Amino acid sequence: MAREFSVIIERDADGYYVASVPALRGCHTQATSLDDLMVRVREAVELCPEVEGENVEPLDFIGVQKITVA
Repeated sequence: MAREFSVIIERDADGYYVASVPALRGCHTQATSLDDLMVRVREAVELCPEVEGENVEPLDFIGVQKITVA
């Protein structure tokens, strides 16, 4: 059964792309290209124990807001 997960992608100070799956605690990966990142994030999701069970609560992605804090 196919399942969908939202993936948050950021780029760190060293230029690596970092992916996080909010619905799966601790599910993160990184790569030097977006193509490699997408392969790795799929592998990371498949390895998360929660994916095998039905305990994953789906999260609806709302958006991203950037703020400035002094």
